[in-house]
Amino acid sequence: MDRREFLKRSGAVAAAAGLAACAPKAAESGSSSQEEAALGPMLQHFPGVGVLGYGCMRWPMTKDAEGNDVIDQEKVNALVDEALEHGVNYFDTSPVYLRGDSERASAEALNRHPRESWLLATKLSNFANATYENSVKMYRRSLKIFKTDHIDYYLLHSIGSAEDFNRRFGSTGIMDFLLKEREAGRIRNLGFSIHSHKEGFDSMMELHPKYHWDFVQIQMNYLDWTHAGGRNTNADHMYAELSARGIPVVIMEPLRGGGLATLTKPQTARLKAIEPDRSVASWAFRFVGSFPNVLTALSGMTYKEHLEDNLRTFCNFKPLSEEEFKMLEEIADEQSRFSLVGCTGCQYCMPCPYGIDIPGIFRFYDRSVVDGTYVKGPEQERYARARRKYLAEYDKAVESARQADHCISCGKCVSSCPQHIRIPRELQRIDKYIEEIKQEKFE
Repeated sequence: MDRREFLKRSGAVAAAAGLAACAPKAAESGSSSQEEAALGPMLQHFPGVGVLGYGCMRWPMTKDAEGNDVIDQEKVNALVDEALEHGVNYFDTSPVYLRGDSERASAEALNRHPRESWLLATKLSNFANATYENSVKMYRRSLKIFKTDHIDYYLLHSIGSAEDFNRRFGSTGIMDFLLKEREAGRIRNLGFSIHSHKEGFDSMMELHPKYHWDFVQIQMNYLDWTHAGGRNTNADHMYAELSARGIPVVIMEPLRGGGLATLTKPQTARLKAIEPDRSVASWAFRFVGSFPNVLTALSGMTYKEHLEDNLRTFCNFKPLSEEEFKMLEEIADEQSRFSLVGCTGCQYCMPCPYGIDIPGIFRFYDRSVVDGTYVKGPEQERYARARRKYLAEYDKAVESARQADHCISCGKCVSSCPQHIRIPRELQRIDKYIEEIKQEKFE
């Protein structure tokens, strides 16, 4: 879709969208928070669904009595309460998120509220065992965990290619089962999420006449719009194809794994010059929210401040102007020229059997490239200081026993990565760079 057509459609969003009250309870109780009281209606492109959706893959964590990392249920409950109060009603989870505990924690928080007040999106995450029997068992377990007789949005989880679809779904008989469940009303909407090359995505579109997808979840943000890179499909192609078929779009990774929440200093300055009181992240959410065929945009709001910042964006929503859209395209062009790994921090590659902190290493490296804090070589200004600081920051970000030099290239992580990153190769590249800094032997 070109910019002119985009603007033609997005210009009508605010006027045509359905609206859900963002802060009715705060207004009724006489809340002293002026900012909360000032929140307007939650943006809706499709009646009954808030465009800001809750991704439940990154719930806040705490330590139990034995020192193990566990979900902080008290904080989850508080986040869910605030989200529902302000018009966020789409909650996306999976049987495999947070090592299998996300569904339980999400259900515990949501079931404290009337069932009609929230929309459940969960997935058939049958990566390890795609048999018919296991797939049915996984589906029924989700219903049991949420103590519900229906799932509002059920997804075939993370399609990687036509072959992947056939192996996990097409040839197992499970699609017939899911279609019957949809017909019976126990699945209200049936769709899929996808991380694939263009041919894989197009093959799923060819199946639409057979399965009649009710929605599709894609990775879309202003960087992936035309700079997806690797084996991933540009979002402009996927959005256009889905819109042409009348299939609503669910957005994952609107912040590209957090990468679009912190930009370079010059890029940040450009955004702040226009909206000084808005966060950098708000621009990425305004981008996805400006497209009228977006059902909801998922955000993994781990902390209260994340939720509140996003509420400020989607309540009294302000679509992008043509000039702002062009500016984000220019920033995306700049970002695409960085030599980044492109990890979104989804944790699908974890745990590494050798204890390597794969997302942590990639996050540190990518951030240093974007911030310009990486070590370029002896010719740079204050080289010795930059070298010491970089190595110290690396040790601080990733403990030594979990750093890239411990990778043995077993390859177990590769098939799990939805971004199709060649993880062992990238770890070797980063380890080589770190060793060059340590040994002061730059090629």
